[in-house]
Amino acid sequence: MSKEIVKFITDQIEDAGSIRSRAMFGGYTIYCNEKVVALVCDDQLFLKITEAGREILKTIDEAPAYPGAKMSFRIDGDFWDDREYLSHLVRTTADAL
Repeated sequence: MSKEIVKFITDQIEDAGSIRSRAMFGGYTIYCNEKVVALVCDDQLFLKITEAGREILKTIDEAPAYPGAKMSFRIDGDFWDDREYLSHLVRTTADAL
């Protein structure tokens, strides 16, 4: 697990609200406004599924973050550079939780 990837993602979504990450379960949990919104596992970003998030996703790809986990939206790395989009997606998810 690359701490640099988690740092990059959290920097990209800092406009979504109060963002922090925590190492857990061999990956990282990402919080927005103290709500768990995402996991980073095996250098991939997994966002909690919400209907609000589904409405604004550019590409829908559902997968578990790790074996036995609930399904999440897997956010393709191609979208990580779009700071505004990623922040909006995370903020919308946090608001829906």
